[in-house]
Amino acid sequence: MRGKNRKNRADQPVIGVRRKALSVAVLAITCNGVAWAQGAAAPAEASDAAAVVPAAAQPTAASSTAKPGAVNTVQQDTVVVTGTRTNTKASQSLTPVDVISGAQLRATGQSNLRDALVQLSPSISRETYAGDAGVLTDALTLHGLSPDHVLVLVNGKRRHTTANISLDGGLNQGSTGVDIDMIPVALIDHIEVLRDGAAAQYGSDAIAGVINIILKRSSHGGEVQTTNGQTYAGDGFKNSESANIGLDLGGKGFLDLSAEYNRQNHTVRTGPDDYFGTFPPGHGYYNPIEGDPASTRESVGYNAGYYLGDDVELYGFGTYAHRNAEAYQNYRPPFVLPAIYPNGFVPVETVNENDFSVTTGIKGKNLFGWSWDLSSTYGGDHDVIGMRNSANTGLYAAQGYTPTTFHLSTVSNTQLTNNLDFSRAFQLPVLPAPVNVSWGVEQRRETYTVGPGDYASYIDGGSQALPGLAPVSASDNSRNVVGTYIDLSTHLTPKWTVDLAGRFEHYSDVGSTANGKVATRYDFTPAFAVRGSVSTGFRAPSLAEEYYSNINESPASVQGLLAANSSAAKLIGAQPLQSEKSTNYNVGFLLTPVQGLHLTLDAYQIDIRNRIVEGGTASGAAAIAALQAAGLSIPSSVPASAVSASYFTNGASTRTRGLDLTGTYHTSFGSFGQVDWDLGVNINTTSVTHVATGANGAPELNAQQVAWLSTSTPKNKIIIGGTWHLDKWGVSLHETRFGSTSSEETYIVGPNAFSTTQFLHFENAARYITDVEVRYDVTKKFQIAVGANNLFDVYPSKLPYVTQLEGAQYDAFASTIGVNGGFYYARARYVF
Repeated sequence: MRGKNRKNRADQPVIGVRRKALSVAVLAITCNGVAWAQGAAAPAEASDAAAVVPAAAQPTAASSTAKPGAVNTVQQDTVVVTGTRTNTKASQSLTPVDVISGAQLRATGQSNLRDALVQLSPSISRETYAGDAGVLTDALTLHGLSPDHVLVLVNGKRRHTTANISLDGGLNQGSTGVDIDMIPVALIDHIEVLRDGAAAQYGSDAIAGVINIILKRSSHGGEVQTTNGQTYAGDGFKNSESANIGLDLGGKGFLDLSAEYNRQNHTVRTGPDDYFGTFPPGHGYYNPIEGDPASTRESVGYNAGYYLGDDVELYGFGTYAHRNAEAYQNYRPPFVLPAIYPNGFVPVETVNENDFSVTTGIKGKNLFGWSWDLSSTYGGDHDVIGMRNSANTGLYAAQGYTPTTFHLSTVSNTQLTNNLDFSRAFQLPVLPAPVNVSWGVEQRRETYTVGPGDYASYIDGGSQALPGLAPVSASDNSRNVVGTYIDLSTHLTPKWTVDLAGRFEHYSDVGSTANGKVATRYDFTPAFAVRGSVSTGFRAPSLAEEYYSNINESPASVQGLLAANSSAAKLIGAQPLQSEKSTNYNVGFLLTPVQGLHLTLDAYQIDIRNRIVEGGTASGAAAIAALQAAGLSIPSSVPASAVSASYFTNGASTRTRGLDLTGTYHTSFGSFGQVDWDLGVNINTTSVTHVATGANGAPELNAQQVAWLSTSTPKNKIIIGGTWHLDKWGVSLHETRFGSTSSEETYIVGPNAFSTTQFLHFENAARYITDVEVRYDVTKKFQIAVGANNLFDVYPSKLPYVTQLEGAQYDAFASTIGVNGGFYYARARYVF
């Protein structure tokens, strides 16, 4: 609850299979069904070479029975299925797509998929500490935008989001992004990252881009793997066990199965908590809030395809994951409840989570000349939020007793998506190539349910750290979405390619939207090409943003979040939420100046209007009246001046500009081995171009909230390094420079918690992080590896002492390198 308390104390507001040719041909299809791509069978091992490999330089697939250290030569003939609806080689893509192999993910030593992607891609980042329940969900950002601006696909099908809304301040505030860590990494063949707006192709959320997770599709072989490690400080032990196997289905198909177990222990990086200046600097209470939560996650998944004949196939894939996690909250001193906690206490927030998704479909290549795909995907997330080692001090004062364990709330969502897609090529005599026509329809039903906590969790001020939700905050909500799209692509000349896409969608709660995209590319020579795109996009407000409400209290203040469309929120000026709108521009070039050297450079601009933010903050009597109208309980010990209420609103517009540079180069040193070099650079700047005015005439955002949107992610991120291979040995070495970030930190002016608060501008200096891994093939099937992330134990800049509220030493919202320091690990892997 650190982040929320800080704000409170401030008092401010697939895969086709042919009978005997499974290892020769696969069919891959995009989300809305159109591109059929020919390639090789899925690899168990791909190139370890690059940290970020541009799609144009990805290796071809290898046999699933390859030895664990096998490496393929970098090729330019990899087929990608993201951002295209035709049989498109990566080297011919009209928009920037990066491909990250399963081997690269494994070589990071990370047990979480999100953290592996942050380490591999300069365009991807994360918030160090999301606070409260938000810290229990693993969300990522692309190009410095919100997790809600990234669309995640699995095998080209839309993935459901988390039900757990991030409520604390920072860039993630209000987001319910996709928690990709609920997908077993052992099941992943590779990941395609489209760094361009694609809402006109895929629908809502794809403003920043698309992450498409492609699953393995092997009919034989498999692997088992174990990875263990901990921080240099001696905490945060991580253990990951995984297994994967491919099975043949009578020579007509495949079934690929995976299972994983992951355990992560707490880390603590908080300094002494002087409790509002009670102690001298460097002294105070022990407060373990700053650091990673503990979690245990079990996940399973499958990917399958079965050939029926006549070019018709059945396919399906799915995942299930269960996670128990807990996060420390702020320490409560002994005087808070000495009768039960004479030495004080640290409340612990918990989540018991179940996440699932299943897709089934049938597709063919000739229905009156059209390729077709009919599929249905059903997925959801169910979170039980609790609190232990806590107390309801108001209940104890009134009745002389209090529980110490509470059920706070239950949040869950589901998403049912049905797709029917068609594609066909038409030859026109005036054009040098066929016109590829793709079209389809999508129907989606989304639900979001909020269940109340137990009585003791919300009455008389509720449980310490985070009160439960009262029955009045419970809700059961749903909406229906219907969309249709069309995509046309062709060569106007042998060297000039054009793609036009349009999409119309209707939401039962926020109305209709129409968006378009034009992308083009011109190949001057085989070694030089230019490309560009212009598109419009949108993001519909999530059901959580529309309907979630809660109250959060610290020892000094109370802050309530009201559902945006509730009558209580209307008392302080709330209006119904609208969809965010965007305009995206991208222009770039691809260059191969010498054999083996591949470079891409892309510049982009993303304008977003009506961004959904937490705003409309009211305080004092108006806030109390609104909270009471919502049925939320306010502790009598908190003065009116320390009570505030807010809601989500279309409160800001932003402009994001940046540059992406990727490069790979393969060199051979003869008997001394070979090196695959790689380079990834992202330069990114976001500015807030407009701030809306609330009902009280004041801006919806203050300086701190503006900084969360604009300067809390690195201005630049550079990854450079390579992988050396010789016989049984492999060494990966990468240096990452995280550019500076800045924020407006809250600090207190006065002798106590109810004094005036102000903002202090704080700069997080740039940091260099070194990651290294050494691998050795003991046999053709058994490999061992040791490595270190953050080899030299680098930490972020420390906050000025006056802003170290509750002992937090680092900027939770802008310290993108993390606060844990160095981490070392060992891995063993056996393939069969």
